[in-house]
Amino acid sequence: MSAAVTSAGTSTAESLEAFRGTTAAFLQEAVAAGEACPAYGAILVPALHDHARRWQEFCFNHGWAGLHWPAEYGGRGLSRAHTGVWMEECERAGVAPYLNLQGIVLAGEAIMRTGTDAQRQQFLRPILTGEMLWCQLFSEPGNGSDLGGLTTAAVPDGSHFVLNGQKVWSSNAQFAEYGILMARTEPDAPKHRGISFFLLDMTLPGIEVRPIKQMTGDSEFCEVFFDDVAMPGDALLGERGGGWGVAMAVLEDERGGAGSSGVISLRKRLTKMIDAAGDAGPLGRQSLAELHARGNALAALMELHGADPRMAPVAKLANSELGYDEVATGASLRGAEAMLASDETEAFLYAPGMRIAGGTSEIQRNIIGERVLGLPREPSS
Repeated sequence: MSAAVTSAGTSTAESLEAFRGTTAAFLQEAVAAGEACPAYGAILVPALHDHARRWQEFCFNHGWAGLHWPAEYGGRGLSRAHTGVWMEECERAGVAPYLNLQGIVLAGEAIMRTGTDAQRQQFLRPILTGEMLWCQLFSEPGNGSDLGGLTTAAVPDGSHFVLNGQKVWSSNAQFAEYGILMARTEPDAPKHRGISFFLLDMTLPGIEVRPIKQMTGDSEFCEVFFDDVAMPGDALLGERGGGWGVAMAVLEDERGGAGSSGVISLRKRLTKMIDAAGDAGPLGRQSLAELHARGNALAALMELHGADPRMAPVAKLANSELGYDEVATGASLRGAEAMLASDETEAFLYAPGMRIAGGTSEIQRNIIGERVLGLPREPSS
């Protein structure tokens, strides 16, 4: 890329308004030069893996990675509000804001919040440069979204932990150098108290990654198997047995990471949906009007209460269900073409998975009922 591309500079006193202007200029130039990686949402698309790595390195080299991270770890030392502006302008430009959510938002924030000085020195800068791609090793085949019921075991053995078990739905695990892992270290402790949180080197002997073929033909997710993996003791993040608290903070980062950029994305989707409606007919127009009303209501809710953590499961549920219904309605209006090889086909095949990713719609309804509305807990089976 030419030297004319705007660098971020180092001033922490610049106003958010001025910062927004320099951000938009940087992104515009990066897009024109072919450096910027197209947006792909929360999950890195395998086909964009190499481009996304280059884009993350490019952002770091020009001062646009880790805006609110401390300068000693390669960041800018600005505020989270500056990161929010970056996210918004990336959404407007249709550009990926970072390599992947699992690394920058989940692993990075957890290490800054809970890690030792040695862990911060080892991991944070390589996360920002794009040298280190991360995956998330939480869900298991037998427990679904019930993280408290996980059975993958990390048994202490001298200076190591011996890791055995299986994880599933781990996006980008086939490319990742490291993973954030929840495993049971105290089998006799109460359900949520015997879990520890680890930073796992994915190259250790005994780790097998098997990509899962999706309906789209792609393989964004993987199964991961652990067979007597000797995990070093310094892989532990936080206190042994204290992994539940670390994980809950990580999941709050995941659910709250979109912020106002999520509103921008939603409004863009609604505009695109109406623009592409064409001659939908009376029934089609009625369906689109209902979707548009739901989308505007969700956008208003996110704008008014987006900072309230209780809104995270509400927004996740509403957005997942709205997205599925958008695609289903669009496919219905397109007819048989949408089920063959049109630009609607992949979205039609992909949409059902968004009711599962990031916590199923069923689990979100339970969370809303129990934690937001204060209803009685669902009976255990």
